[in-house]
Amino acid sequence: MKKILLLLTFACFSGAAFSQTLFTYGNTPVDKAEFLRAYNKNKTPVTNKEKALKEYLELYVRFKLKVKAAMELRLDTLPQLQYDAQSFRSQIEDSYLNNEKAVNDLLNEAFTRSQKDIHLLHFFVPVDPALKPEDTIKAFASINSFYDALKAGKTDYDNLNAAAAVKIKQSDFGFITVFSLPYEYENVVYALKMGEASKPIRAKNGWHLFKLIDERKAVGKWKIAQILLSFPPDATAEAKKVYEKRADSIYQLLQKGEDFGKMARWFSDDKVSYSNNGELAEFGSGKFESSFENEVFKLTRDNEISKPFLTAYGYHIVKRLSQSPVSVNKNDIAYQFELKQKIQQDGRINVAKDQFVKEILKQVGYKKTGAMTDAELHRYADAVIASPASETGNATIYPITGKTICTYAKAKLTGKDWLDFVRNYKGSGEMYQGENNAALLDKFITTSVMDYYKKNLEDYNAEFRYQMDEFKDGNVLFEIMERNIWGKASADVNGLQKYYNENKGKYLWNASANIIVFNCSGKAIAEEARTAVLNGKDWKKVAEESNNNIQADSGRFELTQVPVVIDSKTAAGYVSEIVVSPVDGNTSFIKLIHHYDANLQRSFDEAKGMVINDYQNILEEKWIGELKNKYPVKINDAVFQSLLK
Repeated sequence: MKKILLLLTFACFSGAAFSQTLFTYGNTPVDKAEFLRAYNKNKTPVTNKEKALKEYLELYVRFKLKVKAAMELRLDTLPQLQYDAQSFRSQIEDSYLNNEKAVNDLLNEAFTRSQKDIHLLHFFVPVDPALKPEDTIKAFASINSFYDALKAGKTDYDNLNAAAAVKIKQSDFGFITVFSLPYEYENVVYALKMGEASKPIRAKNGWHLFKLIDERKAVGKWKIAQILLSFPPDATAEAKKVYEKRADSIYQLLQKGEDFGKMARWFSDDKVSYSNNGELAEFGSGKFESSFENEVFKLTRDNEISKPFLTAYGYHIVKRLSQSPVSVNKNDIAYQFELKQKIQQDGRINVAKDQFVKEILKQVGYKKTGAMTDAELHRYADAVIASPASETGNATIYPITGKTICTYAKAKLTGKDWLDFVRNYKGSGEMYQGENNAALLDKFITTSVMDYYKKNLEDYNAEFRYQMDEFKDGNVLFEIMERNIWGKASADVNGLQKYYNENKGKYLWNASANIIVFNCSGKAIAEEARTAVLNGKDWKKVAEESNNNIQADSGRFELTQVPVVIDSKTAAGYVSEIVVSPVDGNTSFIKLIHHYDANLQRSFDEAKGMVINDYQNILEEKWIGELKNKYPVKINDAVFQSLLK
């Protein structure tokens, strides 16, 4: 806890190169910009700015002196502190390895698109890679001809398809929303106007074309339970009638009050949900076929049950459990977090990553030397794979090995680096994904540069450098305070006893009482416990039998320390009403055992925590005096006065 408080209280930042010196300690200057950064991070609303700045300046001077003393003892080289710093770096560095602006742009885009659902028709012409070129041309001509017809306003899709040289597959996607389609297609369909068709989109397996035929306000997320009576695809009309009658019988039982979950467990053929009372995972537009979703979205209130309806899977009976509308508030933190998580897991995040890589290449001064062509790099990449036992550093076999491909910052990449990368990457079945040599070269350069950037992040990102310096200084500060103050004070039993004996008058009780405090995990548990205590049940048994839902503590407390309002007139044996803290929701009540008057002497044991705290302050003041003698502090009053403007 002490460590956390120190880190929160003091924000140590390395100074900006061109700021004015605010103070010096010994020969070390601290500039105005560094101080202001720390002050603004920790400041609270004040009425007297000058007083607040002076008080914080004194705190900051003390902080710098203590860190100076710690560094002179080389506490920053302690293995545990170095490990802590590396662990902290690992925790925070990823947050600095992205393009925050690009991610925010994607976030705003996703939020806007999430506000509506769009209804799409999909047309597709498959293209087999084994087709002859003339057949591929026919497929392209067919989808283009179909697009021209849609653009002209024609909607007789079946006739248009019949006239096409290559048959076009047609499907109704129903309503979809953001994240329903791959990002490339999502960008296309969300740019369409009502009734508009997209230009044909070439994919690996064929040509896609979309048409927007409807849109609506987003329906949000739905939680439902279902009973499914499924029949085989080749079921006869007579067989389907049997399923229909069975579904109607179940529906009638439900209407008479039969439990939906029990009926789902007994009758539903949905192997995923039947054992969970028929409950499906929460979903939104585009998760299921439109014939199913349309029936679900007709339910207008929670616990409403649909009549049996038919889909390709069988007869469904659906119960609405809950419905959550899509947030329309851009400042909704929970919804923004949800969208951001989806973006991070979606292919669209590569847009932000690609932009970030381009920025980093500029920052590190990436330059390609031109010492060899891409064709040479590709050719020798193939050669090194063909000869797995060859030495990549052998210039006779690989003339590019000693040549420099590119330079950046203080580093360079050579032909040997490239060949080693190719061999290691292609030799790993987990990593290699069939990329061609051009893609591998991009990956090689990007991976190498980003690895350098990550290892030298302090040189390129001031905020990261400040955060790391703050953590390291906080760590050594904690260590030296433990050695010089906290541990020393706690261990000096004779000194503590002597200080207590000389200052007994400081350690008096205010009005106090012996009290049992009950902290409970909920109001219902608190009410049950309070009733038991009122009925005379032993308080220890009440806590022991609570399955850790009640924490009970007996002791002497000052009346101002207890969670309920009592005074010296409150009778012994009093059991308070239950109170719920507005801060943390903690539910508690107390039982009063015995009163004590104010100003009674605390024993050494009763006052020990306060004595240790006071004794620590004395040791610290003495130490600070020694540090100020060793490193004289000089304040530049003119610069300080400029802080007040």
